[in-house]
Amino acid sequence: MRRTNNRQGGFTIVELMIVIMVIGVLAAIVLPGIRSNAIRARMSEAILALSPCKNAVTELYNSGGDPPGAGNWGCEIGTDASQYVDSISTDDVGVIKASLRGFNDLRIDFHNLTLAPIDNTGNLPVPGGLVRSWRCGSPSPTDFGGTDVPAQYLPGSCRG
Repeated sequence: MRRTNNRQGGFTIVELMIVIMVIGVLAAIVLPGIRSNAIRARMSEAILALSPCKNAVTELYNSGGDPPGAGNWGCEIGTDASQYVDSISTDDVGVIKASLRGFNDLRIDFHNLTLAPIDNTGNLPVPGGLVRSWRCGSPSPTDFGGTDVPAQYLPGSCRG
């Protein structure tokens, strides 16, 4: 006569609870970082929407022209500039200001992002000067009101 073992194999409840706890801890550690990176990626797209203005300002200064004045750079958009930018405006020296929206996150929506042209001394260019780089995310009020987006949500290229 053959004996069969009626004992079933499998995991105990304690083993299952440990696995669920480990998954929960890993999720709690990883998810905030994923959300921050997703916001930074959207912010990069918003900065990309400002490229036509950046090109217009850079071209004018580097060709030796005089600034046309606030709102006259030819790249301003009143509404629906892109998926994440509501409007784009410029000031008299070419600082670009974007009003953000569409992030579905009130920490970012309805805030402003500024890009300021910088000469080789680190200041805003003078008429006839050259644009060497762009200052992005500056909270300085001299940069057309400054950026009021929290620094942790700005992409790496746009901090300071």
